[in-house]
Amino acid sequence: MGIQMQFLLRGLLAWDLTEREGALGAVYLMFGLGLLVFTPLGGVAADRFNKKSLIAGAQAFIALSALFMGIAVISGNGKFWMLLVSGAVQGAMFGLFGPARISFAAELVGREQLGNAISLTSLSMSTTRIFAPSLAGVLAGVALFGIGGAYIIAALFSLGSVVLALRLPSSPPISKEKRNPIREIIDGVRYVRERPHLKRLVLTSVISIMFGFNYTAFMPALVEGIFGLGDSEVGFMSTASAIGAVAISAIVASRAEGLVARQIMVICGIGFGIGVIIFGLSPSYWVALIVVAVLGACTTGFQTLSSSISMSETDSVHQGRVQSMMQLSWAGFGIAAAPLGALAEVVGLRVTIVLMGIVTLLAVMTYWFTSREEMTGSNHTSS
Repeated sequence: MGIQMQFLLRGLLAWDLTEREGALGAVYLMFGLGLLVFTPLGGVAADRFNKKSLIAGAQAFIALSALFMGIAVISGNGKFWMLLVSGAVQGAMFGLFGPARISFAAELVGREQLGNAISLTSLSMSTTRIFAPSLAGVLAGVALFGIGGAYIIAALFSLGSVVLALRLPSSPPISKEKRNPIREIIDGVRYVRERPHLKRLVLTSVISIMFGFNYTAFMPALVEGIFGLGDSEVGFMSTASAIGAVAISAIVASRAEGLVARQIMVICGIGFGIGVIIFGLSPSYWVALIVVAVLGACTTGFQTLSSSISMSETDSVHQGRVQSMMQLSWAGFGIAAAPLGALAEVVGLRVTIVLMGIVTLLAVMTYWFTSREEMTGSNHTSS
């Protein structure tokens, strides 16, 4: 809840301060740079240190970041550069605890339940997306709270996650060997490079999320700048996306293993690309709202299954580092937001969103054509 609220609030505040698509992109760029720098280190840390401590510590920093922004806005001292710093901090903390969170799930439930566990984790996060963005949008639009008060509420939710994380069982490191972190990162890259299907999966995920998922970054610009609506409508649109995500998560949870998982992932990926294109062409808010609900389902299905498949094809010693490479998708998402925002100011927001959808669709189609043997089982061996 805390993290999802901050995602929306950061975009709303950036738009309120500047009313420029480029500013929205710059905020997400800082998030992406934080992810880019810390995600490889997070992968090494997940294989080397106690995962419980990584998760709790990173969530504590996210809570402090939200508290700082809330106090700054309420006191009338909120500045755009603060959003940039806050985005970088949150990206860095995501980079540290993301790989640990996913690989921790494998330890808790075992490999035979891994796909189901990842799907249920996605379901829990998608469920919060139903309430968090709309709550953030409503609070931001109410004078009693405003964006600053909504940030304080987000900080309280993040603090609650720290308390819950501290109740997790201890997770001793899998890797006992203490090597140079850079060498461990290189070893993880080599591990993926030597496995063609895993390499294709990582590249497809990075490209698709980098370009396609940026439709969420430009929601405030589309809703407020083109449709002429307010903060609450932006929150409701994010909620519509989450409803679609919850619906697909419940279905994917029982189909997250084997060949059918690969087939559903490709279908979701194609729907992801086409959905972004249609979103950019939507003539009204209500049409965009329906499209976003379908997009939420396709995006979550693609993301959940790609993560599950990559985990099933990775040995336990390399799971943290492989998941850090999968998580680089989100670093790419943040980094691409800035040039995409600048492009939107030159060629128009709708044209930019359509181009994002086309790139996503091409990436998934390329994966489909180059991985048909694995998907049909004609050249597949289970790990």
